[in-house]
Amino acid sequence: MELKLNKPICFFDLETTGIDVAKDRIVEISVLKVFPNGNKESKTWLVNPEMTIPPQAVAVHGISNEKVANEPTFTELAHQIHNMIKDSDLSGFNSDRFDIPLLAEELLRAGVDFDMKNRVSVDVQTIFHKMEERTLAAAVKFYCGKSLENAHSAEADTMATYEILKAQLDRYPELENDMKSLAEFTTRKRSADFAGFILYDQDGEEIFSFGKHKGAKVEKVLEDEPGYFGWIQNADFPLYTKKVLTAIKLRKFNNKLS
Repeated sequence: MELKLNKPICFFDLETTGIDVAKDRIVEISVLKVFPNGNKESKTWLVNPEMTIPPQAVAVHGISNEKVANEPTFTELAHQIHNMIKDSDLSGFNSDRFDIPLLAEELLRAGVDFDMKNRVSVDVQTIFHKMEERTLAAAVKFYCGKSLENAHSAEADTMATYEILKAQLDRYPELENDMKSLAEFTTRKRSADFAGFILYDQDGEEIFSFGKHKGAKVEKVLEDEPGYFGWIQNADFPLYTKKVLTAIKLRKFNNKLS
């Protein structure tokens, strides 16, 4: 089944130096952009992470320090990558919990403003886990009837994710072929930031999900304990979390003025 799209959607996959969203870096990114008329555009970049790639990461994806030594840094590629995805919804395999948060960190680190305000994300892994509970390689075998060649190559994983989503729509008639509906189906928790430090309560208001203020409304904490904002900004939290917290603080300030 082909996708019904109102806007382009970018399937993407990252190979990285590790799994810490705030600290690790991208070493390879592959993007497959699918347009509403069915046209496709794809691009894969190797990236110099400006840090040593640990042996355990090399063992997974096969991208060595020598292989990326002369490749551009993410800062050098950031605007090119952002231009490809800026008008699109996003999709990947485990993308809501890893790929999108890490990509956001890299873009913000490079000085490129990134948010999800005018787009949705469809995590193909969540559909798979809700329906079948398997891995990516098993998903390719199960849905597409073939083996995943070159697993842990960003390009191969990206193409596989796209093929899996189309096959999932064929297999499960209860899934609506609409990116907003699929995004809602694949959302695990409603969070204001990617890392899940700031969630939404049943009234749609932001609350902290951690620490001494767990469950407390963010606006009230910032009003009652102004130093908490500064502590988070100076601590080792993801840049996107800090951006979201700043926006809440500014919104509260502007509301007082109006």
